[in-house]
Order: sequence, then C-alpha cells, then structure tokens
Amino acid sequence: MKRFYKSSTAVETDGGFAVHLDGRAVRSPAKAPLILPTLALAQAVADEWNAQGDKIVPDSMAQMSLGSTAIDRVVPNREVVADEASGFAGSDLLCYRAERPESLTSLQADGWDPILDWVAQRYDVHFETTAGIMPVAQPDATLTRMREVAHALDPFELTAVHVMTTAYGSFLLALSVLNGERSPQQALDLSRIDEAHQAERWGEEDEARKRRERLSGEVEAAHRFLTLLRQG
Repeated sequence: MKRFYKSSTAVETDGGFAVHLDGRAVRSPAKAPLILPTLALAQAVADEWNAQGDKIVPDSMAQMSLGSTAIDRVVPNREVVADEASGFAGSDLLCYRAERPESLTSLQADGWDPILDWVAQRYDVHFETTAGIMPVAQPDATLTRMREVAHALDPFELTAVHVMTTAYGSFLLALSVLNGERSPQQALDLSRIDEAHQAERWGEEDEARKRRERLSGEVEAAHRFLTLLRQG
C-alpha cells in the first residue's frame, strides 16, 4: 500500500490513547478503534507509522500488529486465549527431558531447573518432570493455578504472553519474561537447548536459522510491548 499520510501522532482520547494519521484516527484491521492503554505504546505505534517510506510495510510495524491483535482477537476471546496460553503448562517444554546424552541432559537441568524452582516459589505450585516422550500428568492444583495466572492478565498483557508462550513452547518461560526473571532472548535460548545442542554437533540448517531469527524478533517485540504497557 502506498503511503497516504504525512505524519502520525499519539493523542489522548476517551478510554486511552489513539494514533492519528494527519488527524484521522487509525483503526485496527477489523475496523475497530485503535485505543491503546498507555501513551508510550501509542507513541511507539505512531513512530512505526512515521518510519514508513513511500510504501507501507505492515510487517515492519510490530507494535501496531500486537495492539491490533489485542483489540481484534484477544479482547473478544479473552478466556479462550488465556486457556490456550495456560494450557501449555499441562505439557510444558521444561518438564520433558532427554534420556541421553549426558551433555544434553545436563544442559536441560542447568537451564530449566532454575525456572521450575522460581515458578514453584513464585506461584506455590509443583511441576512433575519426566525423561522421554511418555506424558506426565501435572497436579490439578498446579494447572488450576496456572489458569488463574493467565486469566488475571489484562488483554494486552495476555497478547504478549500468548505470543511468547507459542514461540517458546512454554508458558513457564513466558512467565519468567513477564516477571523479569529472564530476558526474552535468554528464554528463547532456553527453549532451544535441544536444537542448539544438535546444531553444535551437525551445524545449523538455513531453515532452522531463519526460524530462530523469526522467533527472536517475535519475542523481542512482545517484550517491548509489555515494557510500553508499563511505562504509562
């Protein structure tokens, strides 16, 4: 799409902050008013619009995309999205360990056990772990608590957490980033211990590298989204 505006600004409006293009309010892809909860987030979205060249490239506007997702998809389906995110806890990546080799199992234990310990202390829950592919049942109280945590998030926070959960394959890693226990990149590295171990032995395929870079961009954008939500 060709650029059709001169400048973008963030403005206060009823219920939050809007983004204007030459004085006209931006709407989401579903045509809903783009009302964002903080000025910092609205300004970041305005900056993305201002950074566009002669042609608008939607893929270059991560904060606009996340804000729109929150409004169009998460707000009307909040319980479903919360259940999807917390549902990862039932088969969380961190609970499934390799049986061998020792070089891999040690990396998993060193990287994942501290997260499980932090989750246990932070949320008063216990997660069972297993070696191999056979499923392990988690305590009902643990799953209930994780569901409560997800449902307590506001739609914008939930949007970011859902993005990170799917990227990591782990609700627990997403919670560690949400609470500042790990950076988004540290959590991504932890989610890729198996792949990194294999790449160290055999090299990284081009497709795997592209996927890693894509996921890195997604979780960094989601983390920035959370940061902007907290700046007010």
